[in-house]
Amino acid sequence: MPERIAEVTALLAEVLAPRAPLTVIVDGGDPGAAAAFASRLAAAFPSASRAWSIDAVLGLTGPGGGLSDSALNVLEPATDRILVFLRGGPRHRFAEGDGERRAQVVIDHRDPEWPVIRQIDPDLADPDRWYLSESRAFFAAKAEDWDAKFGDDMPRYAEAVRLAGVEPGHVVLDVGCGTGRALPALAAAAGPTGRVLGLDFTPEMLEEARKDRRDECATLILADARRLPVADASADVLFAAGLVHHLPDPVAGLAELARVTRPGGTLAIFHPTGRAQLAARHGRTLRPGEPLSEERLGPLLAGSGWELRDYEDVPDRFLALAERC
Repeated sequence: MPERIAEVTALLAEVLAPRAPLTVIVDGGDPGAAAAFASRLAAAFPSASRAWSIDAVLGLTGPGGGLSDSALNVLEPATDRILVFLRGGPRHRFAEGDGERRAQVVIDHRDPEWPVIRQIDPDLADPDRWYLSESRAFFAAKAEDWDAKFGDDMPRYAEAVRLAGVEPGHVVLDVGCGTGRALPALAAAAGPTGRVLGLDFTPEMLEEARKDRRDECATLILADARRLPVADASADVLFAAGLVHHLPDPVAGLAELARVTRPGGTLAIFHPTGRAQLAARHGRTLRPGEPLSEERLGPLLAGSGWELRDYEDVPDRFLALAERC
């Protein structure tokens, strides 16, 4: 298995090197993580880039929590500054908010042996350059233990399927199906005259679904939610559990879901916990204007071919139902 840290730092160096001279600030993570990551990132830049005088790769947090833990010293003011935030561990806070909110690059660093890029500002790199490979790396590492960790929420999936209004004969897409926890309930609701497709972009997730024989009640397809291999207006119901907040461009993603749904069809955006509970699980609090907030989701849906019909965000469930215009 390739060394994940080398893959991540090589990709970032490829994205950032053309912008030199610049200052790269690495923040966050457990004590010492920022300095260690900054050092690896600096080493990933090609030797030619050092002639451009990359001004600094600076770890703001370290064993002492001070600037003395920097991987490199600041040489001179840079023409550009990039903040890389390591998600996981105690968080260094800037005077005007936390590092993740201000960062152009966010890395999931809860497992330092398996860092994964979770965000790169579109001004730095088009999502097509990193989103698919990095998201697959994120979920592939979690696939084997996914059901063991989250399997007790199956009744919540069944209830969400009921509320989504799946009827016998419906064509149903479970987009971002993961290990297929919703597929048995979707197939039971659609009945023998219906059809259920489970689509996910992580091969390891689909393999876990096959191990649990969920391919017996649905057709499993390896596919990117942003480019579904499905004909226009072919689905009656789209079920999207834990999908929308992972999309790098929610409007474009929702528009693709609208493309494959017939007029009057239903989109069910679901998560088996409420938004606040999910945020707390990841060590953060909710911020205004997040894609799944009610004030933001309605306009996002309206701008991509949907009308928000129902919105529920309670401790044990998030469920938004929208109708295809």
